[in-house]
Amino acid sequence: MRVLWRTGSGGLGMKTLMLCFLILCLPVVSFSKEEDMIRAPYVAGQFYSSNAQQLKKAIELYLAHAPVIPGAEPVGLIAPHAGYVYSGQIAADAYRQAQGHDYDVVVILGTNHTRPGFSGVSIYARGGFQTPLGTAYVDEALAEALLKEDERFVFDSGVHREEHSVEVQVPFIQYLFPKVRILPVVIGEPDEGLCKAFGQALAKVLKGRRPLIVASSDLSHYPAHDDAVRVDMRTLRAAASLEPSALLQAVSDGEREGVRRLGTCACGEGPILALMEACKGLGARQGVVVSYANSGDVSMGDYNRVVGYGAVAFLKGPVQWKTLVPSAMEQPVQDAVLTTEDKKALLKFARDTLEQFLSTQTAPIARGFGPGANVVRGAFVTLKKHGDLRGCIGNMQASFPLARTVGAMALSAALNDPRFHQVSYDELSSIQIEISALTPFREVSGVNEIVVGRDGVLLVKGGASAVFLPQVAPEQGWDRDTMLSHLCRKAGMNQDCWRSGARFYTFQAEIFEEEHK
Repeated sequence: MRVLWRTGSGGLGMKTLMLCFLILCLPVVSFSKEEDMIRAPYVAGQFYSSNAQQLKKAIELYLAHAPVIPGAEPVGLIAPHAGYVYSGQIAADAYRQAQGHDYDVVVILGTNHTRPGFSGVSIYARGGFQTPLGTAYVDEALAEALLKEDERFVFDSGVHREEHSVEVQVPFIQYLFPKVRILPVVIGEPDEGLCKAFGQALAKVLKGRRPLIVASSDLSHYPAHDDAVRVDMRTLRAAASLEPSALLQAVSDGEREGVRRLGTCACGEGPILALMEACKGLGARQGVVVSYANSGDVSMGDYNRVVGYGAVAFLKGPVQWKTLVPSAMEQPVQDAVLTTEDKKALLKFARDTLEQFLSTQTAPIARGFGPGANVVRGAFVTLKKHGDLRGCIGNMQASFPLARTVGAMALSAALNDPRFHQVSYDELSSIQIEISALTPFREVSGVNEIVVGRDGVLLVKGGASAVFLPQVAPEQGWDRDTMLSHLCRKAGMNQDCWRSGARFYTFQAEIFEEEHK
């Protein structure tokens, strides 16, 4: 190819062409428009609903069940970042303290789960974060100011691309503060010096603003329920102290304790350390542990392998508050009477659990009950539609506080009874809920000790078993022998199996139900 040029006023001179050539050879640096740097949601449909209406309703329900600390106006929060079905209520407990207050930016401090080897601080400096609720735009001026504070503060969009710890906070912020800009940050390592420097720099650039800073962190990973409670409460108290050294010590103590399956005490240790420094620089003088739960406290949770969640608010002024915890953490009472109010509360909780799960795929936590609903005992939940059985499942063992058992069995009766298809949300208005709170099982020497109408019966023979609640035989018009024959058939054996070689256990039940519709 030949390049033609002419000198003089009518053409390009040699110097001009050389300059053009050099410019073409330089790397391209693109300062994208806001819309060009919109981060697409990565965990929508996994950690929270991808349906905007369902997501909005879940947040509304969680906030409606959240406590309010009188006089609280937080500068900073600690909120969990697991799937909403497990941690959404505790996240809402944190955000509820900020609801109704005036902020002009929300800084989200996430932790690095997806980029091994990244040890700095990545500030998402352009565009915004998209969720089913829309786009939350970045405060770009604030991001630029912060990037200038330290060479370890960078904008690496790859660190943010698949990171959920920031993303799951955004829908709560969009719901509560729809016009407020955000500043998404991912902290690579919980290095004390780096976190202190970042926290101080953050406080510096936020002077004169009305900021809310959110540290995104779950707590213990994978110990058993009671081990998690002990470790997590120590971590939360240290975090609320506003003393980074106390948090570091609490985490170190937890890791040295040798708790089985404990992988970490706080996956967002770095964000919490940075939050402490920033909040102190912005005038916070008190940290308050708002609430605590772990995944085992949710109706579908596993008590043997949990993740802990805590809500903490950092405030400028003193307040009085007692940490809100699930019924499972309250002092167990072995002989508490189940009062009329307890029964009403349990029926309401069973219905609330069904309504919330079937409409949002999330569930409430069992907390705030009286002593009678906190007794560890088995229970069955029975669903009836127009008087006909629509589902019935129970836990015969006294394994959990009654309130939690009721929530779990309500879901199982609606979703897992193999005799019926799953209950739909549209059916709930036609369904009546009945709860049977069980006494401990007692083996009897023979069938003559079984009293129809008083006793529920568990039949065990070989590897097979079946159970009827006390009310089943009277409702069906069965005498004792007929009931036992039906029990054999339910266990998959011939109807006379009870006559030899079977063992029988009886129990009683407190039975209460919703008013007929």
